[in-house]
Amino acid sequence: MTPAFMKAAFYDLDGTLLSCNLVTMHAYYARNDRSLVKSAYQFTKVLLSVPLLFGLDLYSRAAFTRFAFRAYRGMHRDRLVGLADDLFEVTLKPSIFPRAGALVACTRDLGYRNVLVTGTLDFMVRPIALHFGFDEVICNRLEFRKHVATGIALEPLIAEREKARSIRQYAEQEGMDLSKSCAFSDSAADVPMLSSVGQPVATNPSLALRRIAQERQWPILELRETSSKFPPFLSPAKAH
Repeated sequence: MTPAFMKAAFYDLDGTLLSCNLVTMHAYYARNDRSLVKSAYQFTKVLLSVPLLFGLDLYSRAAFTRFAFRAYRGMHRDRLVGLADDLFEVTLKPSIFPRAGALVACTRDLGYRNVLVTGTLDFMVRPIALHFGFDEVICNRLEFRKHVATGIALEPLIAEREKARSIRQYAEQEGMDLSKSCAFSDSAADVPMLSSVGQPVATNPSLALRRIAQERQWPILELRETSSKFPPFLSPAKAH
């Protein structure tokens, strides 16, 4: 066990480090199918499902995620992996919030092990994790049969309370002290994740999370604003 890595910084992705979301990612894959006819069909399906996805997200992030992953049914693994770098360059990289890179660098410099905890799929996450230099990634994975996606997520589904459970399991396995660790998220669905660490930070928070953060006196951080200051616990004086 490495002494420098006794604490971790756990990061959500969509809405926290970048403005892009799962629906935008699905739309990219749909409109880039090799078949023009199939591409148009898949993209139309994504557009028509947006109201339903929005409603599911309000009801349950887990239900939203399971439904959204159905869009990948029938896609070949090589195609999904092959498009991931293009998705990052064209869609994800431009959506990174101005202060996101500085925040990840700050926690790394202060001795935190940076861990990405996201409901996004593994093949999409890889270029993002490499860009930010994350030490570990906890994310969702699709089921494949003969290299073709079934549209079903493998268990455990990383969403809501499962994020918190995964963090606790990771901390136990790696010898992390959660009371000295921090977490960043924009969504009220991630309150269990934020509550599992000693230093939760509501990051670009939704109205619901902002309300909770104010009630619990959690720091609020806006990565959209280049002038935003990081919470006091992330000052160099707190490094030791």
